[in-house]
Amino acid sequence: MLWSDPENEPPKELRDAQAMLRRAGLLLALAMVIAMFVLGTR
Repeated sequence: MLWSDPENEPPKELRDAQAMLRRAGLLLALAMVIAMFVLGTR
């Protein structure tokens, strides 16, 4: 790795999309847990 090498960082749009997908995945997992709990208590 040379000091003159460009930064190995994805563009801002890609980082934003990854963050959005991560949040969507967490939200989906939380919704699944709540749905299982609700269906289990019936």
